[in-house]
Amino acid sequence: MRYMLLVYSPESAWTTEEWTACVVASSKICQELQAQGRFIAASPLQPVATATTVRIRQGQTLVTSGPFAETTEQFGGFFLIDVPDLDAAIAIAARLPAAGKGTVEVRPVFVLPDLPAEQLSARSDHGAQAAPFMLLCYDDEQAWNALGPEALRAAQAEAAALVRTLDARGQYLSASPLHPIATATSVRIRQGKLLVSDGPFAETREFLGGYFLIHARDLNDVITVASKHPGARVGSVEIRRLADVGMLVSGQQLV
Repeated sequence: MRYMLLVYSPESAWTTEEWTACVVASSKICQELQAQGRFIAASPLQPVATATTVRIRQGQTLVTSGPFAETTEQFGGFFLIDVPDLDAAIAIAARLPAAGKGTVEVRPVFVLPDLPAEQLSARSDHGAQAAPFMLLCYDDEQAWNALGPEALRAAQAEAAALVRTLDARGQYLSASPLHPIATATSVRIRQGKLLVSDGPFAETREFLGGYFLIHARDLNDVITVASKHPGARVGSVEIRRLADVGMLVSGQQLV
């Protein structure tokens, strides 16, 4: 089963040397998982100060600088893995250096069968200037519940159509919704002890409901894509560029 490990930690908690060591250690874990056939993708993200959030309200596109929510621990990177069960995902999360300074949230991935094949290599039909971006789709689950299952299915179909359009343009890398936030598990290491708790790392009204990984020429290009995502009309789409540190994705660099 696929799981996404979402890495949260205070950015101020890391020195440059510690962050570099974290990347090196995490890369070794990725290589080990790849040898086992369990690795799909991973990357740190650029600092949260570089985030851009897109919302659609009453037909208007609202673009703001910064993340969708202010939290003590900021989303700093992800690991996408394929392991037998939750216990295996927790064991990997506990090995990540970030679990010692922050929280690794484990979320099962909902695999949609009608999406195009993932292109997790250095793919880009937009020239050398294209860069990889992550679109974090934050949902208001209560709002979707109020709209009803038909509206949710229509939104999923709309999101899948957007994926196919991106794939035809050569921009698509990967995308998937996540299982509801009630399925989240948070992993921390404190004083050498493994702490596992049910639920997300933080309580907010909008929770991460899915992600897009795409190639784009620039931020304006990504904002255009984010504004077409149905989740922007109900929740928020946060845009983050992947950090250029040579993290492996399917054996190749995304950047």
